[in-house]
Amino acid sequence: MTENPGVSTPTPNPTPNTADDGVDWAALRAAARDAMSRAYAPYSAYPVGAAALVAEDGRTVSGCNVENASYGLGLCAECGLVSALHATGGGRLTHFTCCDGRGEIILPCGRCRQLLMEHGGPELLVDTRDGIRPLAELLPDAWQLESN
Repeated sequence: MTENPGVSTPTPNPTPNTADDGVDWAALRAAARDAMSRAYAPYSAYPVGAAALVAEDGRTVSGCNVENASYGLGLCAECGLVSALHATGGGRLTHFTCCDGRGEIILPCGRCRQLLMEHGGPELLVDTRDGIRPLAELLPDAWQLESN
């Protein structure tokens, strides 16, 4: 079987977390840091990694930022994460975290919050420096398909 660095299988016995929701946030943060270590950021020197859980099967998907000499063509880590989500079968994101090159929790930019809204909805739980918050609090009045 070929290893896919953007996807991992569910942890059978997750360890306790800080949100008291049964999710191993420490493992999710570790997956984001691992993805960050593969970022391509030669222009900004600001590597970013992101990781999220998928509702349908509990798998973890991750992504990293990929810059380009034509700055507008660079991809945020969240774009890589959503690509990994669909490349491995799709699904709905339930829990999300993002980190910088020091492994510190950072928030997605506005564009990426909108991207996450499309694939996780307003109830997607987002790891912030101030605790776990639903995406709806970070992106009120977001654009959404009527079916979301």
